[in-house]
Amino acid sequence: MKKLLNSLYITDETAYLSLDGENIVCRIDSSDKFRIPIVNVESIFCFSYLGCSPVLMGKCVENKIPINFISPSGKFLAKVTGETKGNVHLRIKQMEVFSKQALLLAANTVACKISNAASLIKRSVHDNSQLREDSEIENALSALSTFAKDVYSAKDIASIMGIEGSAASAYFRVFNKLISSTADGFTFTTRTKRPPLDKVNAMLSFLYTIATSDFAAALEAVGLDSYIGFFHSLRSGRASLACDLVEEYRHVIERLVLTMINLKMVSENDFDTQVSGAVLLNDEGRKKVLTQWQQKKRTEIVHPYLGQKVQYGLIPYVQSCLLAKYIRGEIDEYPCFVNKQR
Repeated sequence: MKKLLNSLYITDETAYLSLDGENIVCRIDSSDKFRIPIVNVESIFCFSYLGCSPVLMGKCVENKIPINFISPSGKFLAKVTGETKGNVHLRIKQMEVFSKQALLLAANTVACKISNAASLIKRSVHDNSQLREDSEIENALSALSTFAKDVYSAKDIASIMGIEGSAASAYFRVFNKLISSTADGFTFTTRTKRPPLDKVNAMLSFLYTIATSDFAAALEAVGLDSYIGFFHSLRSGRASLACDLVEEYRHVIERLVLTMINLKMVSENDFDTQVSGAVLLNDEGRKKVLTQWQQKKRTEIVHPYLGQKVQYGLIPYVQSCLLAKYIRGEIDEYPCFVNKQR
């Protein structure tokens, strides 16, 4: 099984990566900061404007190591990969299945996303006795339960997207309540994306981008086309299928963000506010978030479909494999990642 855990994150905006023999070398201000054997790296996330040498990019292509270029604010810019591999017949079958089963796949995905959001709220309530009789929390859980059922009555993708939007509003309306009152300087009012307008949104957007890139790499690894999805509309340059699958996984990121805030693993000093009002993680903040993200990826969970222990970092690959099996007709239904563990 391909391990999606050994990711290299370059957070310093002045860093430049190059190749020396079989080693990746990181230079900052004309001095080598570290070198790492390329065989130890599965993927690279570069939050640097200087980027990488052409020789290194060529070596990464040869070794099937994707290089993701992301702005310091967490916006995906581009990805360097090798020649598209995989079974062409699988990709043709992918388009055939999605054209016929898009509505059901989208309904299952959104129902899964809503269920996972509800589970996250219930876990937070379990951990914080002050929330157990909160009427707004109860109303949100009731609304989410209704929305999860409503998706199966939808007649088209647009209707499912509308239900998803309503569910997201109900969920994020109470998200601030899940932040401990002792977490000074962290408040959440509403979900803002481009740009994030508070510290909580900055962390969410940053990790959503990274997780989507992980799913894109996993889909390509099993031979599927990450740009042809069933729920998100096709758009040039967007890995629509990765965007589809990451919906099942968003609660993992949201739980981690809440944990980091509530346990004071991050502080106000880890963020910068731009003139435009955008709030972004600074270099030190990105390092803290990425360290916790890597630890989270190594945490094990019993997969709801396989019944086996799997590390969170391998979920993108497991789900991609299951989707490929469904497309090939080896299983009757694609099993979404419904996380029932609290």
